[in-house]
Amino acid sequence: MKTFIDSIVTIAIVGTIAFLFYNKVYIPKTTYTTITPKKGVFKEKIRAIGNVNAKDIYTITAQTGGKIIELYADSGKWVKKGELLIKIDEVDLLAQLAIAKANLAKTKADIRAIQSDLESQQAKKELLKKTYIRYKKLKAQRYASQSEYDKAKADLDSINASIKASLAHINSAKSAKIVAIKNIDALKIKIDKLKVYSPIDGYVIEKNAQIAQTILPTTPIFKIVDAKTLWVDAKVDERVSSKIEVGQQATITLRSKPNKIYKGIVKRINAMSDLVTLEREIDIGFINIPKPFYINEQAQVDIEVHTYKNAIIVPAKVIIQKGESLGVWVLQNSKAHFIKLKIVAKNPDSVVVSNIDKKTKILVPNSQKKPLKEGMKVRI
Repeated sequence: MKTFIDSIVTIAIVGTIAFLFYNKVYIPKTTYTTITPKKGVFKEKIRAIGNVNAKDIYTITAQTGGKIIELYADSGKWVKKGELLIKIDEVDLLAQLAIAKANLAKTKADIRAIQSDLESQQAKKELLKKTYIRYKKLKAQRYASQSEYDKAKADLDSINASIKASLAHINSAKSAKIVAIKNIDALKIKIDKLKVYSPIDGYVIEKNAQIAQTILPTTPIFKIVDAKTLWVDAKVDERVSSKIEVGQQATITLRSKPNKIYKGIVKRINAMSDLVTLEREIDIGFINIPKPFYINEQAQVDIEVHTYKNAIIVPAKVIIQKGESLGVWVLQNSKAHFIKLKIVAKNPDSVVVSNIDKKTKILVPNSQKKPLKEGMKVRI
């Protein structure tokens, strides 16, 4: 009797274990989730990694050397075209300008004085000329002596010489005036060159000098990016680069802002490829400029190269490689069956296929479940 009871207990335990294994282990291990392909618009994209750069980056230097007394910008700041960036010590140029202006004022005064004297001489000449003419007539009529005539002529010659000398002095003074004006203009240009202005509306990415630093005309002080020319230098494999054309739309994701997507457009395709990496540089411009931005920051770009309508779209996560073939496991009569896919186009997250339809039930691979095999019975 005891042996019979022991047998019954053993059978019950084994049965319970088998039941639990079947329902808690075997069935969950062979139960798969299924999805069906979607039918719709598919935008084929080429993904590439690159770095933020710009077509136009201006290196700002001073036109003349000297000691910096003011810097009005800094790295990370936006500046306007014509905005004052740098001021260099004028040293003694302002004093030279004051002297030049004083010399100009003196020259103008000299010209006025000589012109006034000239007017007096010209009035005196008229009187002396009349006297000379009168004595000339009297001498011809023998009413005036030769000495009286000679004196009248000498006086007229003398005043003419004085007038000629005054005119020469005026011309000389006018030349001096021109020299003084040009000297003033030259000093003003020199002083103006001591101030450096921004050539564009832009973003300062580098500041390479400090106040009180003495610089040469070639010393780089600021680097300013023309934000309108900001782009990503992306590297694309030569095998797919032929699909890319200038003007194609793209999206850009910056490493510092992984959750924000910026719109872009293909601006330039470089004519040379890299001999080592066999890649071609594609420049993708920003449509909406990130603020702030960082030159050389890593960025990911997705370039839209073609649009498919009424496409059968399969998520990349369900595609597996079996041998040399890419395909999916599908559910047929409650059994797993592998189908090699005919891929028309692909993106990092999905592909377009031509040999299945939107009703196909695709098994979602799961490493936690029993490995799928051809003809294996599965549950959903």
